[in-house]
Amino acid sequence: MRFAITGTDRYIGVFNGLLEAGWQPVKLFTVPVDNRIFFNRNMIECAERSGAGVQMSRLRQDDLVDLAARGCQALVVASYNWRIPDWRPFLPYAVNFHPSPLPIGRGPMPLVQAILDGHRTWGVSCHKLEHAFDAGDVLAQEVFPVQEGDGFDVLDLRLQLATKRLARRVADGFQDLWRDAVPQSEGSYWRHWSDADRTLDFGQSVAHLLRQIRAFGPYEVLAQVKGVLIHVRRANGWEEAHGRPPGELFHVSGNTLLMTVRDGFVALLEWSLVAPGDRI
Repeated sequence: MRFAITGTDRYIGVFNGLLEAGWQPVKLFTVPVDNRIFFNRNMIECAERSGAGVQMSRLRQDDLVDLAARGCQALVVASYNWRIPDWRPFLPYAVNFHPSPLPIGRGPMPLVQAILDGHRTWGVSCHKLEHAFDAGDVLAQEVFPVQEGDGFDVLDLRLQLATKRLARRVADGFQDLWRDAVPQSEGSYWRHWSDADRTLDFGQSVAHLLRQIRAFGPYEVLAQVKGVLIHVRRANGWEEAHGRPPGELFHVSGNTLLMTVRDGFVALLEWSLVAPGDRI
Protein backbone atom coordinates (compact mmCIF):
# COMPACT_ATOMS: atom_id res chain seq x y z
CA MET A 1 0.00 0.00 0.00
CA ARG A 2 1.41 3.41 -1.00
CA PHE A 3 0.46 5.97 1.63
CA ALA A 4 0.82 9.56 2.79
CA ILE A 5 0.76 10.39 6.48
CA THR A 6 0.18 13.43 8.68
CA GLY A 7 1.67 13.67 12.13
CA THR A 8 4.36 14.59 14.64
CA ASP A 9 6.72 12.48 16.76
CA ARG A 10 3.98 11.45 19.19
CA TYR A 11 2.57 9.29 16.39
CA ILE A 12 5.79 7.98 14.89
CA GLY A 13 4.62 4.52 15.95
CA VAL A 14 1.96 4.70 13.24
CA PHE A 15 4.61 5.46 10.64
CA ASN A 16 6.87 2.67 11.87
CA GLY A 17 4.03 0.18 12.14
CA LEU A 18 3.02 0.78 8.54
CA LEU A 19 6.62 0.53 7.34
CA GLU A 20 7.10 -2.76 9.19
CA ALA A 21 4.04 -4.12 7.40
CA GLY A 22 5.61 -3.26 4.07
CA TRP A 23 3.61 -0.14 3.24
CA GLN A 24 5.46 2.40 1.07
CA PRO A 25 5.45 6.08 2.10
CA VAL A 26 4.91 8.78 -0.49
CA LYS A 27 4.78 11.92 1.63
CA LEU A 28 4.72 13.24 5.20
CA PHE A 29 2.59 16.26 6.09
CA THR A 30 3.69 17.71 9.42
CA VAL A 31 3.14 20.98 11.28
CA PRO A 32 5.21 23.60 13.13
CA VAL A 33 5.96 22.41 16.67
CA ASP A 34 6.97 23.98 19.98
CA ASN A 35 9.77 21.46 20.74
CA ARG A 36 8.54 21.33 24.31
CA ILE A 37 5.43 19.16 24.15
CA PHE A 38 5.27 18.55 20.40
CA PHE A 39 8.21 17.48 18.25
CA ASN A 40 8.57 16.37 14.63
CA ARG A 41 12.29 15.78 14.09
CA ASN A 42 12.08 11.98 14.29
CA MET A 43 9.05 11.89 12.01
CA ILE A 44 10.86 14.00 9.40
CA GLU A 45 14.00 11.86 9.63
CA CYS A 46 11.93 8.69 9.22
CA ALA A 47 10.26 10.12 6.10
CA GLU A 48 13.56 11.20 4.59
CA ARG A 49 15.17 7.79 5.23
CA SER A 50 12.20 6.18 3.51
CA GLY A 51 12.47 8.41 0.47
CA ALA A 52 9.20 10.25 1.20
CA GLY A 53 8.72 13.96 0.69
CA VAL A 54 8.06 16.29 3.61
CA GLN A 55 5.61 19.22 3.62
CA MET A 56 5.17 21.69 6.48
CA SER A 57 2.38 23.75 4.94
CA ARG A 58 -1.29 22.86 5.09
CA LEU A 59 -2.53 19.86 3.07
CA ARG A 60 -4.87 21.22 0.38
CA GLN A 61 -6.84 19.78 -2.52
CA ASP A 62 -3.91 20.30 -4.91
CA ASP A 63 -1.85 18.03 -2.67
CA LEU A 64 -4.48 15.30 -2.91
CA VAL A 65 -4.40 15.63 -6.70
CA ASP A 66 -0.61 15.26 -6.58
CA LEU A 67 -0.81 12.23 -4.29
CA ALA A 68 -3.23 10.53 -6.66
CA ALA A 69 -0.92 11.21 -9.61
CA ARG A 70 1.93 9.57 -7.66
CA GLY A 71 -0.02 6.40 -7.05
CA CYS A 72 -0.84 7.05 -3.39
CA GLN A 73 -3.63 4.77 -2.22
CA ALA A 74 -4.22 5.82 1.38
CA LEU A 75 -4.01 8.93 3.52
CA VAL A 76 -3.20 8.15 7.17
CA VAL A 77 -3.99 10.95 9.61
CA ALA A 78 -2.13 10.66 12.91
CA SER A 79 -2.80 14.05 14.50
CA TYR A 80 -3.04 17.19 12.39
CA ASN A 81 -3.86 20.81 13.22
CA TRP A 82 -5.87 21.49 10.07
CA ARG A 83 -9.02 20.00 8.60
CA ILE A 84 -8.33 17.62 5.71
CA PRO A 85 -10.12 18.40 2.41
CA ASP A 86 -12.51 15.83 0.93
CA TRP A 87 -10.22 12.99 -0.06
CA ARG A 88 -12.74 10.68 -1.74
CA PRO A 89 -12.44 12.07 -5.30
CA PHE A 90 -8.69 11.42 -5.23
CA LEU A 91 -7.78 8.47 -3.00
CA PRO A 92 -9.33 5.04 -2.34
CA TYR A 93 -8.79 5.19 1.44
CA ALA A 94 -8.24 7.59 4.32
CA VAL A 95 -8.10 6.75 8.03
CA ASN A 96 -7.49 8.61 11.27
CA PHE A 97 -5.81 7.36 14.46
CA HIS A 98 -7.58 8.98 17.41
CA PRO A 99 -6.36 8.70 21.04
CA SER A 100 -9.58 7.45 22.59
CA PRO A 101 -11.78 4.32 22.55
CA LEU A 102 -14.38 5.86 20.23
CA PRO A 103 -17.17 6.85 20.39
CA ILE A 104 -16.03 8.06 23.83
CA GLY A 105 -13.73 11.07 23.81
CA ARG A 106 -14.07 12.65 20.40
CA GLY A 107 -12.20 15.94 20.31
CA PRO A 108 -8.71 17.47 20.11
CA MET A 109 -6.99 16.18 23.29
CA PRO A 110 -9.08 13.64 25.22
CA LEU A 111 -6.28 12.37 27.47
CA VAL A 112 -6.74 15.18 29.98
CA GLN A 113 -10.46 14.56 30.40
CA ALA A 114 -9.94 10.80 30.59
CA ILE A 115 -7.80 11.30 33.70
CA LEU A 116 -10.07 13.96 35.20
CA ASP A 117 -13.05 11.64 34.83
CA GLY A 118 -11.19 8.68 36.33
CA HIS A 119 -11.52 6.26 33.40
CA ARG A 120 -10.01 2.88 34.31
CA THR A 121 -9.58 1.76 30.71
CA TRP A 122 -8.49 3.81 27.73
CA GLY A 123 -7.34 3.22 24.19
CA VAL A 124 -6.79 4.33 20.61
CA SER A 125 -9.05 3.91 17.57
CA CYS A 126 -8.50 3.77 13.83
CA HIS A 127 -11.52 5.01 11.89
CA LYS A 128 -12.46 6.09 8.40
CA LEU A 129 -11.80 9.77 7.86
CA GLU A 130 -15.01 11.78 7.54
CA HIS A 131 -15.79 15.51 7.39
CA ALA A 132 -17.12 15.42 10.96
CA PHE A 133 -14.22 15.06 13.37
CA ASP A 134 -13.62 11.57 14.82
CA ALA A 135 -16.97 10.28 13.55
CA GLY A 136 -16.06 7.68 10.91
CA ASP A 137 -16.66 3.93 11.00
CA VAL A 138 -14.13 2.19 13.26
CA LEU A 139 -11.71 -0.31 11.70
CA ALA A 140 -10.06 -1.43 14.95
CA GLN A 141 -9.17 -0.37 18.49
CA GLU A 142 -6.45 -1.10 21.05
CA VAL A 143 -7.66 -0.82 24.66
CA PHE A 144 -5.67 -1.09 27.90
CA PRO A 145 -6.26 -0.61 31.67
CA VAL A 146 -5.45 2.69 33.40
CA GLN A 147 -4.08 2.71 36.94
CA GLU A 148 -5.38 5.11 39.58
CA GLY A 149 -2.18 7.17 39.79
CA ASP A 150 -1.51 7.46 36.05
CA GLY A 151 -1.00 11.02 34.84
CA PHE A 152 -0.78 12.59 31.41
CA ASP A 153 2.82 11.55 30.80
CA VAL A 154 2.23 7.87 31.57
CA LEU A 155 -1.05 7.69 29.69
CA ASP A 156 0.52 9.43 26.69
CA LEU A 157 3.41 6.94 26.58
CA ARG A 158 1.05 3.98 26.86
CA LEU A 159 -1.04 5.41 24.05
CA GLN A 160 2.04 5.76 21.85
CA LEU A 161 2.87 2.08 22.31
CA ALA A 162 -0.75 1.01 21.79
CA THR A 163 -0.97 3.14 18.65
CA LYS A 164 2.00 1.39 17.08
CA ARG A 165 0.47 -2.02 17.83
CA LEU A 166 -2.81 -0.91 16.35
CA ALA A 167 -1.15 0.53 13.23
CA ARG A 168 0.60 -2.77 12.52
CA ARG A 169 -2.63 -4.70 13.04
CA VAL A 170 -4.54 -2.35 10.74
CA ALA A 171 -1.85 -2.51 8.06
CA ASP A 172 -1.73 -6.32 8.10
CA GLY A 173 -5.49 -6.71 7.73
CA PHE A 174 -6.43 -3.45 6.09
CA GLN A 175 -8.79 -4.61 3.32
CA ASP A 176 -10.89 -6.78 5.63
CA LEU A 177 -10.93 -4.17 8.39
CA TRP A 178 -11.97 -1.44 5.95
CA ARG A 179 -14.76 -3.60 4.55
CA ASP A 180 -16.05 -4.60 7.99
CA ALA A 181 -15.63 -1.22 9.74
CA VAL A 182 -18.30 -0.61 12.39
CA PRO A 183 -20.36 2.62 12.47
CA GLN A 184 -20.03 4.55 15.71
CA SER A 185 -22.93 4.83 18.11
CA GLU A 186 -23.81 8.07 19.84
CA GLY A 187 -20.78 9.08 21.85
CA SER A 188 -19.23 12.13 23.49
CA TYR A 189 -17.30 15.13 22.22
CA TRP A 190 -14.82 16.69 24.63
CA ARG A 191 -13.94 20.29 23.82
CA HIS A 192 -10.47 21.66 24.34
CA TRP A 193 -9.97 22.90 27.87
CA SER A 194 -9.87 26.54 28.98
CA ASP A 195 -7.65 28.27 31.52
CA ALA A 196 -10.55 28.01 33.97
CA ASP A 197 -10.48 24.21 33.61
CA ARG A 198 -6.83 24.06 34.60
CA THR A 199 -6.95 26.55 37.46
CA LEU A 200 -6.57 25.04 40.94
CA ASP A 201 -9.31 25.68 43.48
CA PHE A 202 -7.74 25.10 46.89
CA GLY A 203 -11.22 24.69 48.32
CA GLN A 204 -11.28 21.26 46.67
CA SER A 205 -9.89 18.06 48.22
CA VAL A 206 -6.29 16.89 48.07
CA ALA A 207 -7.30 13.97 45.84
CA HIS A 208 -9.16 16.24 43.41
CA LEU A 209 -6.27 18.70 43.08
CA LEU A 210 -3.60 16.04 42.59
CA ARG A 211 -5.70 14.35 39.91
CA GLN A 212 -6.11 17.72 38.15
CA ILE A 213 -2.36 18.33 38.21
CA ARG A 214 -1.62 14.80 36.91
CA ALA A 215 -4.19 15.23 34.16
CA PHE A 216 -2.67 18.36 32.67
CA GLY A 217 0.95 17.21 33.06
CA PRO A 218 3.20 19.17 30.67
CA TYR A 219 0.40 21.64 29.88
CA GLU A 220 0.54 22.68 33.55
CA VAL A 221 -2.18 24.00 35.84
CA LEU A 222 -2.61 27.55 37.10
CA ALA A 223 -2.71 28.66 40.73
CA GLN A 224 -3.04 31.91 42.64
CA VAL A 225 -0.51 32.16 45.46
CA LYS A 226 -0.67 35.37 47.51
CA GLY A 227 -2.25 37.11 44.53
CA VAL A 228 0.39 35.95 42.05
CA LEU A 229 -0.47 33.62 39.15
CA ILE A 230 1.93 30.68 38.79
CA HIS A 231 2.17 27.69 36.45
CA VAL A 232 2.44 24.34 38.25
CA ARG A 233 3.97 21.22 36.65
CA ARG A 234 4.30 18.84 39.63
CA ALA A 235 2.88 18.60 43.15
CA ASN A 236 2.18 16.20 45.99
CA GLY A 237 0.06 16.30 49.08
CA TRP A 238 -1.66 14.57 51.96
CA GLU A 239 -4.84 14.71 54.00
CA GLU A 240 -4.56 16.30 57.43
CA ALA A 241 -6.79 18.50 59.60
CA HIS A 242 -5.21 21.94 60.07
CA GLY A 243 -7.92 24.47 60.93
CA ARG A 244 -6.65 27.00 58.39
CA PRO A 245 -8.60 28.48 55.44
CA PRO A 246 -7.98 26.91 52.01
CA GLY A 247 -5.52 28.66 49.70
CA GLU A 248 -3.14 29.88 52.40
CA LEU A 249 0.61 29.71 51.78
CA PHE A 250 1.35 27.70 54.93
CA HIS A 251 5.07 27.00 54.56
CA VAL A 252 7.97 27.60 52.16
CA SER A 253 10.94 25.23 51.79
CA GLY A 254 13.35 26.26 49.07
CA ASN A 255 11.23 26.45 45.92
CA THR A 256 8.46 24.29 47.42
CA LEU A 257 5.25 26.10 48.31
CA LEU A 258 3.00 24.30 50.80
CA MET A 259 -0.64 25.31 50.39
CA THR A 260 -3.60 24.61 52.64
CA VAL A 261 -6.55 22.89 50.99
CA ARG A 262 -9.94 21.79 52.23
CA ASP A 263 -8.82 18.54 53.80
CA GLY A 264 -5.03 18.80 54.00
CA PHE A 265 -1.97 20.19 52.25
CA VAL A 266 -0.70 20.32 48.67
CA ALA A 267 3.00 20.99 48.03
CA LEU A 268 3.74 22.78 44.75
CA LEU A 269 7.07 21.21 43.79
CA GLU A 270 7.71 22.41 40.24
CA TRP A 271 6.31 25.77 39.27
CA SER A 272 7.12 28.93 37.38
CA LEU A 273 5.94 32.50 37.03
CA VAL A 274 6.34 32.15 33.25
CA ALA A 275 4.00 30.34 30.88
CA PRO A 276 5.54 27.19 29.33
CA GLY A 277 5.54 28.57 25.78
CA ASP A 278 7.41 31.70 26.91
CA ARG A 279 10.32 29.87 28.53
CA ILE A 280 13.75 29.79 26.98
